[in-house]
Amino acid sequence: MQNSPPRNLGLDLLRVTEAASIAAGRWIGLGDRDNAHQDATNAMATALMAVDMAGVIVIGEEGRLGEHSALDSGDLVGTGTGLAVDVVVDPIDGTNLVVRGRPGAISLVGVAPRGSMWSPPPTAIYMDKIVVDRNAASALVPECMDAPAAWTLALVARSKGKEVRDLSVIVLDRPRHWDLIGEIRAAGARILLRKEGDAEGALEAAIDGVGADILFGIGGVSEGVIAACAAKALGGAMLARLSPQTDEERRSIQEFGVDPDRILLSDEIVTSDAIYFAATGITNSPLLSPVHYLGNLVETHSLLLRAITGTRRFITAEHRLEE
Repeated sequence: MQNSPPRNLGLDLLRVTEAASIAAGRWIGLGDRDNAHQDATNAMATALMAVDMAGVIVIGEEGRLGEHSALDSGDLVGTGTGLAVDVVVDPIDGTNLVVRGRPGAISLVGVAPRGSMWSPPPTAIYMDKIVVDRNAASALVPECMDAPAAWTLALVARSKGKEVRDLSVIVLDRPRHWDLIGEIRAAGARILLRKEGDAEGALEAAIDGVGADILFGIGGVSEGVIAACAAKALGGAMLARLSPQTDEERRSIQEFGVDPDRILLSDEIVTSDAIYFAATGITNSPLLSPVHYLGNLVETHSLLLRAITGTRRFITAEHRLEE
């Protein structure tokens, strides 16, 4: 029995996000959210079944879509041979961005040894997160989750040798973040508001040198687990806490024996360092160029991370379409 994923698993996972990206890219700007996500999900599921692993989906698409899909929680994926792994997926992070032809949509998958990924209650939808890169990882302490934004920004700025006014902060443009946005502006940091793309934003914040220094705010739980995989693989840090939006949601989480107020570190969300993480661009983003269709060829741009070695690879691939 293998104790860590084989070296070639990363390339196999890259084929998974490439397949989802190529399928999703056909729907850019067409306004059809349901078919875009269904095609990407089906393409990702088919590609996952060809990977030599005994995988189980930790957080599936049913919570995001509100109906069953080819990638539901608990579904088995892979050929059944090789390492037993947990799998977290997002065929399209930013479906509305795809169907409206806007930048920032990517396809993502993360894998770690079986039992190493935190599995939240199925009724948990939202999670509050803070994500930073490796240069600010030591500054991110649990107290940051309840402290004023200015306090956390000062810690991050000091760690990076910057002024607070030089920091760039990613926040989803949502009414629930209006107070947070006001705090960040009052502190003097620059804000990069995003319509969608919670996981893509976390990935930007976790990669040093891209342009974003930190991600704040409430987004999806599945995106949070994906973000923890990326943060660990990049040597960054993440704090997270479930964020029930109603009293009913809070009670349902507690009924599963989970404390919704518990602050989680990325090391608690993914306990293993044997992580593989892959992402492929769909529409243009600061990290990845979009998928390009060139007659009977398709060009994709991807990122592959291997936590155990700290390796990050940016890969451009050309795919020949079946005629």
